[in-house]
Amino acid sequence: MKHTIAALVENKAGVLSRISGLFARRGFNIDSLAVGPTDDPQISRITIVVDGDDYIAEQVTKQLNKLIDVIKVRKLDEDMIMRRELVLIKIKLEEDQRGEVIDIAKIMNCEIVDITHTTLMIEFDNEPEKVDLLIDLLSKYKILEIARTGTIALQTGHNNVGA
Repeated sequence: MKHTIAALVENKAGVLSRISGLFARRGFNIDSLAVGPTDDPQISRITIVVDGDDYIAEQVTKQLNKLIDVIKVRKLDEDMIMRRELVLIKIKLEEDQRGEVIDIAKIMNCEIVDITHTTLMIEFDNEPEKVDLLIDLLSKYKILEIARTGTIALQTGHNNVGA
């Protein structure tokens, strides 16, 4: 089972290194990690997705809370979060394949952000499962490159101040 954990941390050098080191020492595997600034330039938000049971998620949360630069940690309720991921996919195409790929892009509400005589680049942001579906649909074509941001998430509703 996948668990989404949000942490507010001090925005300074070495914090991400200490967090990833904690995961390595404890043998926890990071499925996805995304870091970005918040409205306060002194604080960053880290969204971590880990795969494991409830015990693993609890241990990750407890261990993160022990780090000095971590301000707040929350395991987000999977039923009450909005998750998104951004992907760029560059595909090498034969001329007769271009229409098929453009159709897939339209159906999935993707944006075509670059096109040449031999390649097409698609931008797509949605739930991670839909990103996986798009990649699966395009797998029969020659995918040259894929860049994924990792999952970002926020708790829905109004009673969720902080991480």
